[in-house]
Amino acid sequence: MNRLLAPEFREIIDVVHYRPAVSIMMPFEPKMILKSDLHHCLKIAVDEVVRELKKNYSMEMANLILLKLNIIIKNLNYNTHKSSIAIYVSPIFEKVLYLDIAVEQKTIIDESFVIRDLIYSKKLFHKYLVLLIRENESHIYLGNSSSLVRIVSNTPESVNSNSKDLTNNFFNFSVSSSLKEIETEKFLRRIDNSLNIILQAYQLPLFIMGSRKLLGHFKSISKHLGMVVDFIPLNFAEISYEGLKEVLLPSILDWKKVKQKDILNRLDQAASKNKLAIGMTNVWREAMKRKGRLLVIEKNFKYTAQLGNGKDLLEELLKPYNKFSYIRDAVDDVMEKVLENGGDVEFVDAEVLKDYQHIALIDFF
Repeated sequence: MNRLLAPEFREIIDVVHYRPAVSIMMPFEPKMILKSDLHHCLKIAVDEVVRELKKNYSMEMANLILLKLNIIIKNLNYNTHKSSIAIYVSPIFEKVLYLDIAVEQKTIIDESFVIRDLIYSKKLFHKYLVLLIRENESHIYLGNSSSLVRIVSNTPESVNSNSKDLTNNFFNFSVSSSLKEIETEKFLRRIDNSLNIILQAYQLPLFIMGSRKLLGHFKSISKHLGMVVDFIPLNFAEISYEGLKEVLLPSILDWKKVKQKDILNRLDQAASKNKLAIGMTNVWREAMKRKGRLLVIEKNFKYTAQLGNGKDLLEELLKPYNKFSYIRDAVDDVMEKVLENGGDVEFVDAEVLKDYQHIALIDFF
């Protein structure tokens, strides 16, 4: 049975959000983009806000919001090394977030602020890694929706001179096959070891292609199977650039499925290293310690903490807030904390995180 909230908490939960609430999300990289270009983008956003405010609100309200918005823009930090900004303005509240995520420019005028709108404004990058393994070489490609670029190549090391002497003096089929197996395994282990550096540098979905025999051998020795989205068998030794893209297409066509599989892989990896918090209470506590690298949430998951078993978390959450707090959902608050501290946020479909209590946070490691 639900317990009643204390009157002071009920006052905060039921607070009326003063309208209008203006949100502006846009790329903001002063170290990479000319200041004049940033000013132009900001002007476009402000002009859009002015048009909407004059259409739906009083002149007094429009002027108040515009005044606050101009003050914020005048005081923006052009020394930041971040990638984007989110500006929030209402008659009683204003805030600027400097973020490490890439976003599309977007302006929203609504009754209240919704931090999820910021996540929905993220740029969608269809980027992935492909490891192509052959008998005598391997290549790693960086792929996107239109191209593949080779970034690493590898060739097998020759067996040592003792092995060569053995082959010359006692050459027979069994010895030759054994040496070839040894050389192949050494080569595959080199490939697997090189994946450590690549996967740290590129936090992207990984596909591995090769003959069924080589893929089977690689699976038997690899330490990175948990990071692979899909193994794609090839029925021929040679493949052209266009042929490679054609074979890959069915595996990357459903990008949401690819992305969710990659996210689950990363959650499993983090759990194996004790770097994963699951469930709202644990995620909240870790986020407050500024430890969150990637927050993963089911799209429709909310945590208003109105149930009795959430009351302790609600009390902790509301301590630093006054009655004009603009965030009403604890999940939204965690999202903001993770983003402010340089982390990222991803949404997945309902029930994808059922084994993680619908929300999970990967710590920095």
